[in-house]
Amino acid sequence: MNTVTAIKPTLTVVEPETPAPTQPRATVAAPAPKPAAWYKGKGLQTLRAILPPIIGFALFVGLWAIISQTSPNLPGPIKTWQSAVQLFADPFYQKGPNDQGIGWNILNSLQRVGIGFGMAALIGIPLGFMIGRFKFLNDMTAPIISLLRPVSPLAWLPIGLLVFKAANPAAIWVIFISSIWPMIINTAVGVSRVPQDYMNVAKVLNLSEWKIFTKILFPAVLPYMMTGIRLSIGVAWLVIVAAEMLTGGVGIGFWVWDEWNNLNVEHIIIAIFVVGIVGLLLEYALLLLAKRFNYE
Repeated sequence: MNTVTAIKPTLTVVEPETPAPTQPRATVAAPAPKPAAWYKGKGLQTLRAILPPIIGFALFVGLWAIISQTSPNLPGPIKTWQSAVQLFADPFYQKGPNDQGIGWNILNSLQRVGIGFGMAALIGIPLGFMIGRFKFLNDMTAPIISLLRPVSPLAWLPIGLLVFKAANPAAIWVIFISSIWPMIINTAVGVSRVPQDYMNVAKVLNLSEWKIFTKILFPAVLPYMMTGIRLSIGVAWLVIVAAEMLTGGVGIGFWVWDEWNNLNVEHIIIAIFVVGIVGLLLEYALLLLAKRFNYE
C-alpha cells in the first residue's frame, strides 16, 4: 500500500527593507560674493572705454599747441576754437553767390556726393552682380576695370568739363567714376564666392534668374556689397573736396580754397575737422545700415 505524503507549501516571507535613516542635509552657505574688480564695474568699464580716446585727443591738441608756438603762421587750438564758435554762430547766412555760411557749403557738397554716389550705386551694384554671375562678362570687363580703376580721380575732371560744359555736373561725374569701382569689385567677388552647391540646386529646381538673384545671390552677397558701399562713400567724400577746389561754386572744397586765398588759416583747419567729422558720420550711418541688414 502506497503512502501519500502531503507536501506542505513553503512560504517565503520577504521582510521589507527598512530605509536607512535620512541624515539631515548639511546646509552649505553660498559663498559670499567677491568684491568686483575695478575693471568690471559698469561705470569703470565706460571710463575705460572713453579714457583712451580722450587721452589721445588731449595729446593731439597738446602737440598741436606746441607746434603752433614754434610756427607763428599756424593758429593754435584756442584761437581756432574761438573762430569756430563765431563761424557756427550763423552757419546759414547768405551774402551773395560766393559768400555763404559753412552750413550751405556742407549741404551743397553732400548733395553732389549723394547724386554721384547714388548713380554709381544704381549702375555699379547690378553690373557687379552680372560680372560675378557670368564668366564671359567677367573676362570681358576685367581688363577695362583694371585699367581705369587706378586712375586718379582728378584726372577725370577735364573729361567732365569737356563733356558737360559746367562745373557742377563735372564734379558729380568725378564722384561717380571714382566711387563706382569698389561697388563693382566687391559685389562681383561676393557673387563669385557663392557656393557652387547652391547654384547646382537652383539648376535642379529649374529656378529663374530672378529667383536665383532674390533667394540665393542677394542674401549671400549682401555683406560684400555693403563693404563696397562703405568704401565708395569714403572715396566720394574724399574726392568732392579736391573737385570743388578746382571747379569753384558753393561747396566745402571751394570754401577751403577761398579761405586760403583770404589767408584765413583758422577756417581751413576748421574745414579739415568738418570734413573728417562728416565723413565719419557717413561711414557710421552705413555701418548701422549694414548691421541692420545682417541681423535681419
